[in-house]
Amino acid sequence: MKTPLRHLITALGLAFTLSAHAVEPAKPASIRIAVPDLSAGSKPSAGGVVDVLRDQQLLEKEFAKDGIRIDWHFFKGAGPVVNEALANGQADFAYLGDLAAIVGKANGLDTRVLSAGVRGVKSYLGVVPGSGIKTLHDLKGKRVAVFRGTANQLSFASALASQGLSERELKVINLDFNAANAALAAKQIDATWGLSNLLSLRERGLVELPVNSRDLAGAGSTQAVLLGTGDFIRKYPELVQRLVNTQQQASAWLRDEHNRETYVELVASNANWPRSILSDDLATEDLAHYFDPRLDAEFVAQLQQGVDLAAKERLIRRGFQVADWIEPRFLDAAPQQSQAVQAAR
Repeated sequence: MKTPLRHLITALGLAFTLSAHAVEPAKPASIRIAVPDLSAGSKPSAGGVVDVLRDQQLLEKEFAKDGIRIDWHFFKGAGPVVNEALANGQADFAYLGDLAAIVGKANGLDTRVLSAGVRGVKSYLGVVPGSGIKTLHDLKGKRVAVFRGTANQLSFASALASQGLSERELKVINLDFNAANAALAAKQIDATWGLSNLLSLRERGLVELPVNSRDLAGAGSTQAVLLGTGDFIRKYPELVQRLVNTQQQASAWLRDEHNRETYVELVASNANWPRSILSDDLATEDLAHYFDPRLDAEFVAQLQQGVDLAAKERLIRRGFQVADWIEPRFLDAAPQQSQAVQAAR
């Protein structure tokens, strides 16, 4: 090859390389993660993989080498406020319950489901002591508090549907969990559909818990997901992969039965909840399944049932296919922690 031609090819190759690097987006200064705040105290808490990631500073350590900051944003307004943050470009990722994630997607948010967060979370029917309410059918015409726009609302719709009922047969009042518990204790409402924090009211004799989602063969349980925005995934797929890889470490820790008591202590401290209620709530749970991050057929089917029920109950305008929403490639490529989990069981 003649020297001038070789120089020309080299120059063209260099120009192409420089051009390719020029269009690569610079790494972000921070990765912003939005989470509903379930804490009853001054410290934020979401339980599950979020509390483990934050306690062990796993994401902070992973991205420190790049000078990328991890910004955790906790919202007391739960799912609806997290969706606002996503819609306004104020978050890159979110840990959300199923209904809020479904509503956001149905309303046009460009999100992808990157992994399961938790599956089969128990829900409880809390009623005023001595009310005579023993079943969901006894709620007809009663004042029942439900946290609308969150996984709690979809959970309650699922529980009612399993018994051939719907919200239209009740007097449903929109209250967050803390307000609902206070209203129930003050006998301003007849019942509420809530989470494990109702166990603390039962310990004080302020509530009876006649039904939970386990009594309904799982109807009324909730799921949570890790969402990523389409924009961030398209721009920074390598960073998304590293985030999912790091989350796998937290998931493996959670799924290890040896860490059960340490996990309960962690969430009790963060959320300012009595340790006993967390321990009781998880007592019969298989943690390897409960915190399984896989987007397997079982989990996808649960999400699809949620979408279909939300459409039927008019919580969203129209349904969609979960198969088109999930983005399993990052989880599929992540280092698998199954050996550690199996060794712990």
